[in-house]
Amino acid sequence: MRSILAALALCFSLVFTLRAADDYVPGPDSKKQPGVPQGEVLKFSFENSKIFPGTYRDYWVYVPKQYDPAKPACVHVNQDGVQYLAPVVFDNLIHRKELPVIIGVFVMHGRVKAASTNALDRFNRSYEYDGLGDNYARFILEELLPDVEKRTASDGRPIRLSQSGNDRAISGSSSGAIAAFTAAWERPDAFSRVFSTVGTYVDQRGGNDYPSMIRKAEPKPLRIFLQDGSNDANGVGGNWFLANQEMLSALEFAGYEVNHAWGDGGHNGKHGTAIFPDAMRWLWKDWPKPINKGVGSKAPVMSVLVAGEEWQLVSEGHGFTEGPAANAKGEVFFTDIPNSRIHKVGLDGKVTVFAEDTGKANGLAFGPDGRLYACANGKKQITAYDTAGKVSVIAEGIESNDLCVGTNGNLYVTDPPNKQVWLIKPGGAKRVVDKGLAFPNGVRLTPDQSLLLVADMRGQFVWSFHINADGSLAAKQPYHHLRLADGTTETSADGMTLDTQGRLYVTTKLGIQFCDQAGRVNGIIAKPENKWIANVVFGGANGDELYVCCSDKVYKRKTQVKGVLSFQPPIKPPMPRL
Repeated sequence: MRSILAALALCFSLVFTLRAADDYVPGPDSKKQPGVPQGEVLKFSFENSKIFPGTYRDYWVYVPKQYDPAKPACVHVNQDGVQYLAPVVFDNLIHRKELPVIIGVFVMHGRVKAASTNALDRFNRSYEYDGLGDNYARFILEELLPDVEKRTASDGRPIRLSQSGNDRAISGSSSGAIAAFTAAWERPDAFSRVFSTVGTYVDQRGGNDYPSMIRKAEPKPLRIFLQDGSNDANGVGGNWFLANQEMLSALEFAGYEVNHAWGDGGHNGKHGTAIFPDAMRWLWKDWPKPINKGVGSKAPVMSVLVAGEEWQLVSEGHGFTEGPAANAKGEVFFTDIPNSRIHKVGLDGKVTVFAEDTGKANGLAFGPDGRLYACANGKKQITAYDTAGKVSVIAEGIESNDLCVGTNGNLYVTDPPNKQVWLIKPGGAKRVVDKGLAFPNGVRLTPDQSLLLVADMRGQFVWSFHINADGSLAAKQPYHHLRLADGTTETSADGMTLDTQGRLYVTTKLGIQFCDQAGRVNGIIAKPENKWIANVVFGGANGDELYVCCSDKVYKRKTQVKGVLSFQPPIKPPMPRL
């Protein structure tokens, strides 16, 4: 009897599989309908890429009948050419005003032509699509779309595309899907809507990192639709279906506008094509209203930031800003290294010059005596300014970058060229207390002043040292484990600051990464601009405004936390969750 039941169960399973898996059929929205104006699809080629040199590729442009060149059109970019029966779907949905007027750009991956018929072309698909970072986004934005705008429709209408990210969507299947997500992730200002089918969020070129990055990074204004099937690929890179579910979980955790359709299909476009019209309606719902970000987010970064509070410009027009330091009032001082100046930001927001001819001062820090200490590296000096701006020399003969001062008056100074850290005692005596870091840069004391933290710009870690009673250092460890930008071996860790909870904030290539006391990255705050961010400090009357030096500018941002001033009495932060 058991064998009969087992056989029946097996037969039922086989019949169900044959009838259920991959039985997706496009609906009426994906078929030509009478009375619906039909757009045209034009074919072009592009082979002048500087971002992917030597490549050639075909691309197609869909121009709807309703397109009026007097008004730049919304844009939909898709990898791997024309998919999802998109031109027909766009005809039907634009006609019914369920979508805005959209120009579609359907592009193939690049290939490098072989020298002869006895050799293969170099296929750039995985390199361009699976690769993380901003290369592919730059290709689309700096090279492909400008080429599209050089073209005209068959009736001579010039093609004009909206430059607003709120008017742009990007989509793809498999590796083309992760390419679409990466483009929007790197440039949310340029793409705000993503359609992803059987997405390759597995370990082919690091795509499996996305779920953890989404949970850590400041949420971006993106709306994402994910599709996959339970019979998707399961290979050396991972399990596609499970990876897409991890993506959904991470996006929901971080407060993104995300929708999904799970089916029983395999690694193909059947299900994605069937749901494409509904996905487009959802992605473009309530357009042109901007897309929200971080609503209901559980990400730790949103326990630091204030929802709705963005970066505000404090000062601009400088050569290169560095060394922000806050005094007891919350006034912030920063250096302009090339112009050899120190500026002061008052509590009223007014920016004034505090000191000139600073010896190209870099790092700054206030001491318990109320003076502002500076790394005057142009003069190989450590200097100090009183409240009137009168300068004194504290020490000489030091190649300095950044410094911090404790309540006992001890100064710790980083010396990157010589790979060492100095201790300067209140009387001026100086000695080297550590050697060997590749590029010691930012240096700070923990809130209880028991540990010294030193950022290694050319490595991955912030190093932690126990401070002995005589100021010497012990128990050296590569402690804070920072995230690396794809394709790099260095975090570019520069300046640092801490809050009263013991969190460490580090300016890096990825943004301002903050770690808990156990040394783990909990969040990444987005840069104000896609430029070098050199240093960071908490300031303002309540100590809850995060100031950052960003190339030639200074920005600030309101937060929910308060910073630590190391010249004030030490505080013991709460114990971390281990």
